[in-house]
Amino acid sequence: MTFNAVIFDLDGTLLDTLTDLADTLNSVLADHDLPTHDMKAVRYLVGYGMGELVRKALPDDLQNHPELIDQLKREMQDRYAETWKDNSRPYPGIPELLDWLGTKEIKTGVLSNKPDRFTKLCVETLLSPWHFDSVTGHHPGIPHKPAPDGALQMARELCTAPAEILYAGDSDVDMQTAVAAGMYPLGVLWGFRTKKELLRNGAKTLVEKPQEIIDLLSKSIQ
Repeated sequence: MTFNAVIFDLDGTLLDTLTDLADTLNSVLADHDLPTHDMKAVRYLVGYGMGELVRKALPDDLQNHPELIDQLKREMQDRYAETWKDNSRPYPGIPELLDWLGTKEIKTGVLSNKPDRFTKLCVETLLSPWHFDSVTGHHPGIPHKPAPDGALQMARELCTAPAEILYAGDSDVDMQTAVAAGMYPLGVLWGFRTKKELLRNGAKTLVEKPQEIIDLLSKSIQ
């Protein structure tokens, strides 16, 4: 199989953002005297967009209160604008992977459920040494992953058929997105979720280190 492009998820795949997301979420919850969550719990709350993150973090009896959810989401976005890079960094091995991709004729994109402005800010700041052909976070008009709309739009921007795109992500949402878009689902095991979850949701290959993505792509372009 030949891959002419790679689409990466952002949080849990290229960047370890969990501490900043958890700290920001918990500070907003604490301001409203709501229960906070440890890092292990937050791993399973993130990945669906900031609105869903806030909703899932609330006690069960408050999860159907849209006005409260909207208020907390706005507060979290405002606070995250100040805290998003306190601890967030590329995972070990990601710089080497991106360096290698920069020497090949393989197009690259980043597709995230994180709000578009934060997605672009993270990429432009924390991944500034590397070029991506397309970077898109969630914005009005494109539904959150796992809907395939964003991935298919990115395929068009990359001028690449979905079947020729390797989609790398760390969660059920990413694998479902890749399957729905007709892309190759690659599950990364250094992120927020488990091997079992990735396989259950369609991962065709799992990798433990970014170097293994280089190995896989090298075989596809020989």
